[in-house]
Amino acid sequence: MNLATSPAAFVSGYKTDAIEWMRIVGTPRFEYPIDYWVAVLGVQPEAGRIDFLSKWEPNSYCHYHRHLGPTTLLVLEGEHHVVETTATETIHKIRKPGHFARNPGGDVHMEYGGAEGAVVFFSVQAVDGKLFDVLAADGKVIVTATIDDFVSGKLKG
Repeated sequence: MNLATSPAAFVSGYKTDAIEWMRIVGTPRFEYPIDYWVAVLGVQPEAGRIDFLSKWEPNSYCHYHRHLGPTTLLVLEGEHHVVETTATETIHKIRKPGHFARNPGGDVHMEYGGAEGAVVFFSVQAVDGKLFDVLAADGKVIVTATIDDFVSGKLKG
């Protein structure tokens, strides 16, 4: 994990050079390119809620994961690709700027930025302080990310 200011000074017209971004880059353990940034905008630990921006580098992923609680998102820039896989089908969604969604949690998926990357706002409700399960290719939990991980900068590649 690298703490840095994003190379982009603006996100959808919003000046972001004062925001502290955490860069997360994958390791050889993963078979897909992981390169994304996270900027925490607000946290309500007592309510179990966190709001943050995610910025994907072009054609790069975040970790294969499952949201544990309800999640609201808004695509701000680029193409946000989501690939959901169930026992019977794989669905590839391409979300454009302005796409807004509320999901109940529990969905297993891959997310990545398109050819120009992507910037997405997320508001996530934690379950007992837990936000996401990072998964191996076989669906086994590698690690569970918490609100504290986001706030303290403990996110890892």
